[in-house]
Amino acid sequence: MKNSLDENKPIFLQIKEQLEDSIMNDSIQAGERVPSTNEFAAFYKINPATAAKGINELVNEAILVKRRGVGMFVTEDAKEILIEKRRKTFYENYMLPLKNEARKLRIGEKELLEMVEREEPVDEN
Repeated sequence: MKNSLDENKPIFLQIKEQLEDSIMNDSIQAGERVPSTNEFAAFYKINPATAAKGINELVNEAILVKRRGVGMFVTEDAKEILIEKRRKTFYENYMLPLKNEARKLRIGEKELLEMVEREEPVDEN
């Protein structure tokens, strides 16, 4: 868990995104238990209902599953569901604006692909 929360974004969303990132980078694996709403509430000193809202969204998306009396666990398909969701978001947030801007600048498909494939120097700072 991150040590602090960002005041500019809803807390429940940050908890949801933290769990998603942990699943994506394999620090939480399929079948593993995730922190409970009370654990999140104690760690961040927030209302448990706030933490529950983020966790429940992941349950609704089939990323987490509730096991009564035991806790919340990562589903077997969680990572694939997240990858597909993020691929769609990536397309909508990055590719569509890129293509629209390229069109405005009269950059053709071939030139755009060349730009995408171009190696950029790595900034080591």
